[in-house]
Amino acid sequence: MGKKSVNIVPQTERILEQMGEQIKIARLRRKLSTELVAERAGISRATLWSIEKGSPSVSIGMYAAVLHALNGMDKDLLLVAKDDEFGRKLQDLGLVTRKRAPKNRDNF
Repeated sequence: MGKKSVNIVPQTERILEQMGEQIKIARLRRKLSTELVAERAGISRATLWSIEKGSPSVSIGMYAAVLHALNGMDKDLLLVAKDDEFGRKLQDLGLVTRKRAPKNRDNF
């Protein structure tokens, strides 16, 4: 069985490579071996090496498992798209504005 082929744009490829490098640095700072992190994450060392290289063929679930194995760093995934400034601007452009405020008969 050959390697999976994944087509991604170069910018995303660079982001994955940077993310893999950051994961590797986090592992080394903690003085954890590839064997230990792979075992904690429930993956092979080869998969961990692929993650540390930023391979796009590795599932995001495996990236998350490695981040969790590095003492709970998977919580950082909650920051992804948290503040969607561009999406909010698009949403605001589509909002319908009324010419008058609605009548509230209870206040009079």
